[in-house]
Amino acid sequence: MNDRLAIWLVHSRNKIALASLFIIIGLTLGLTQLQFNGSYKIFFDDDNEQLIAHDKNESLYIKSNNLLFVFEALNGNIYSRENLASVESITHQAWQLPYSTRVDSLTNYQHTDVVDDELIVADLVEEANELTDQQLARIKNIASNEVTLVNRLVSDRHHATGVNVVLNMPNHTKQAEGKATVELVAAARQLRAEIEAQNPNVKIHLQGLSIVNTAFNESTEYDAMYLFPLLFVLIVLMLLFLLRSAWSAFVTTIVIILGVVISEGFVGWIGYDLNQVNVMAPIIILTLAVCDCVHLLASYLHHLSLGQSRKDAMTEAMKINLQPVFLTSFTTAIGFLAMNTSDVPPFRELGNFAAFGVMAAFFLSITILPALAVWLPMKAKPMAQGKTLWSSRIAEFSIKHRKVLLPSVLIIATGLGSLTLLNELNDNTVAYFDESTEFRQASEFMEQNLTGFDVLNFSLDSGETGGVNNPEFLKQVDDFVNWFKSQPEIVNALSYTDTIKRLNKNMHGNDPTYYKIPESRELASQYQLLYELSLPYGLDLNNQVDSQKRSVFLAFGVVGTQAKGLIELDQRAQNWFAQNAPQLATPASGISTMFAHVGKKNIDSMLSGSVIAIILITITLILALGSVKFGLMSLLPNVFPALITFGIWGIAVGQVDLGVAVVFSLTLGIVVDDTVHFFSKYQRARNQLRQSTADAVRYAFNTVAKPLVITTIVLVAGFSVLMLSNFTANVKMGMMISGTISAALIFDFLLLPALLMKLDKQTQDENITDEETVASQA
Repeated sequence: MNDRLAIWLVHSRNKIALASLFIIIGLTLGLTQLQFNGSYKIFFDDDNEQLIAHDKNESLYIKSNNLLFVFEALNGNIYSRENLASVESITHQAWQLPYSTRVDSLTNYQHTDVVDDELIVADLVEEANELTDQQLARIKNIASNEVTLVNRLVSDRHHATGVNVVLNMPNHTKQAEGKATVELVAAARQLRAEIEAQNPNVKIHLQGLSIVNTAFNESTEYDAMYLFPLLFVLIVLMLLFLLRSAWSAFVTTIVIILGVVISEGFVGWIGYDLNQVNVMAPIIILTLAVCDCVHLLASYLHHLSLGQSRKDAMTEAMKINLQPVFLTSFTTAIGFLAMNTSDVPPFRELGNFAAFGVMAAFFLSITILPALAVWLPMKAKPMAQGKTLWSSRIAEFSIKHRKVLLPSVLIIATGLGSLTLLNELNDNTVAYFDESTEFRQASEFMEQNLTGFDVLNFSLDSGETGGVNNPEFLKQVDDFVNWFKSQPEIVNALSYTDTIKRLNKNMHGNDPTYYKIPESRELASQYQLLYELSLPYGLDLNNQVDSQKRSVFLAFGVVGTQAKGLIELDQRAQNWFAQNAPQLATPASGISTMFAHVGKKNIDSMLSGSVIAIILITITLILALGSVKFGLMSLLPNVFPALITFGIWGIAVGQVDLGVAVVFSLTLGIVVDDTVHFFSKYQRARNQLRQSTADAVRYAFNTVAKPLVITTIVLVAGFSVLMLSNFTANVKMGMMISGTISAALIFDFLLLPALLMKLDKQTQDENITDEETVASQA
């Protein structure tokens, strides 16, 4: 069946190629449907518990989308006239930024006081350039002692402050949201440049959710603009060098370009949006498409060197490689499809994208490649007689030392694989970006000098309309806030209880003993009403209390922790609720919490997906190779390379983030390629050529070692290009995948021969002892 299909594919190559062109054109038209979606929400399913809580909070209170101007006073004093004037200026102008709905800063902080029994609510800073030294000292004293400002909008070291702009971005279409973000950030950068030009004593860093989205998008644009072309050029140059054939490199280039194009077209047709994760699929497809071409063309050139005609040489190449190339493509696709168990939609899309691309590359390699290769005037130098191939030397080494290699390699692999347990989930959004990026630098400055990048939010429900002024409810909320602020990771808190306590103190002649929850509901309601009536437009209490006065919103700034710490912090909060106020229990929400939880879930889901993939790949190999023994034997070279790499990662790094978590599934389908090609050539020698196990190992090395080395070099180089990305999740992924693919080749060359000769028993007349093998070499 295999040989007949191979003969037909070569004999009818021109008709098949022509028919394939129509399919290629149809899929290519899907490119017009592609669009990019850089929203953070793409990382979550619609039924994600944390996303639901987050969306509910956004419907009750103000939107979470924001832009933060972080002022750094280069003279070390943010409370100088010039610096406060700059803060005041940007506060006023920020209201005019696109989609701005609220601006909070040190200068427009609504300071409260009582004069002649009248509550006065006013901006803390007005006309900064005209302030006296005494007024500056008063402002500094007030700001330095206001709990809602310190380590949130002002530094406790008086050298930094923030201007927070709340945004209401259009979200009726993804294109509208993307364009709005570009427009907003461009305007913010322009405003920053103007203020810095006016006052050389300040440096302004940009932060906030809109900046996070922009950083993701700009990182993706950088990778697409520079890494993809670099990878393409690198692959072409390597093919020219390794295959020593310009026409082979040309044919491979055509196939990989078509493979990427029709894969992206397919994605457009099924309605996927491109995003920060699945945009890496073309790089994966580009590198993997090379493998099919190399195996076919290396075999084709080999038979040309034996003096065969181009048609006969291609026929033989197809006979030898059709089944293994299909098997490698199919099993690779299974590995990618296993990513559908992921809790992160972009990783599921990446898996489907790459799976289709791999099968598309196989389709092109058996339809377009034969027609082009036979049509073009490819030539190969005749093979020198009696020349010993380097692959033969590796084969003889593996055969001669098999009794030492088998236990040694297994012991080393098991030892390194066991170190995988040293890894732990610890995602860090800021660390996704290289230290050279503006976003990373701004984030680190903010966390070290002003406030935390991560925020934990809680929405506590009183159970009744107007219940936020119930003293009993407020005291329970205040108890929680005070307890949570005492946690070492918490640097600030925004809570309605602090506001109502401040008002109570104001209304009692600023007596510090009255900085507490009002004794009656009526008093609390009156204070709230007086305060809200005095607030200017846009600065109401909707960032702390919902419109029905039923729930309060708490926001806690967090520093010095990552995903694991955020989850533990949330668990501590749940324990407090369970022991002290079970009726208030609610999970933490916010973007930081969402990513922390989805990262943990993704580890568990990808683990189960990898197990499913291993089972399916093993069953596929058992059926395709017609041997339960060979199928089970493939488990070792398929699983150990990734375990070895994760073990080394456990020693060197020890932290697994969203990007690293998918490496096992990503590489599982790739490393199986080496095993399939080696097994298929070994079986061909045993079953069709009737060779002994030792000679079958030699045959496998001589026919498949060169293309395996070439494809490994290309794959490692291709995925290593990801290490040039300024998005560290891609850098880590590139390192891990390159390491796993390298380990797979070494594992296959050193372990497989010993494993085959140990488990694939020979008949008596075939048996070759070590001494006979050595003698035959002599």
